Amino acid sequence: MNAVVAPHRHRITVEEYHQMGEAGIFGEDDRLELLEGELFDMAPIGILHANTVSRLVHLFYSAKDQAVLWVQNPILLSDSEPEPDLALLKPGDYWQRLPTAADVLLLIEVADSTVQYDRDKKIPLYARCGIVETWLMDVKAKRVEVYREPSPEGYRTLLMCGERDCVAPLALPEVALALAEIGWS
Repeated sequence: MNAVVAPHRHRITVEEYHQMGEAGIFGEDDRLELLEGELFDMAPIGILHANTVSRLVHLFYSAKDQAVLWVQNPILLSDSEPEPDLALLKPGDYWQRLPTAADVLLLIEVADSTVQYDRDKKIPLYARCGIVETWLMDVKAKRVEVYREPSPEGYRTLLMCGERDCVAPLALPEVALALAEIGWS
């Protein structure tokens, strides 16, 4: 008698993901992200998103001697390789390896059309991996969700900040960011 085998997802490793890229399986213009062994298409970058990321880089530039500004580049997290919009990393040599959760001082996701995806999929992943602080910048709502105190169940602290507020990363309290300076208006 033939056994019935239920279909299941085949998860890929970061190593397999890199091998697929090196083999040319993905097109050079494909925007993909590996999250917990699954590949996800990334949304196109819109004008609000692009301008917000550009403005954040400008505003955080003053921290360049204390942190590496890592812009829309991958972070290695066990079975994931997300590409957050901006990360402030501990100073270090990232020429031979990708940064990991232990290297991240602050991770920022900017969202216009992907708020729910970022909140439901990426933020919990960052918490499980121990990223100490993550900001979700909702450009349409003109607010920042500040996530702190990671745990396997998610972040324990959530602060909601509007464009009249100032917020500073825990690791760099001297780098306070007045959200009005982003210029979402």
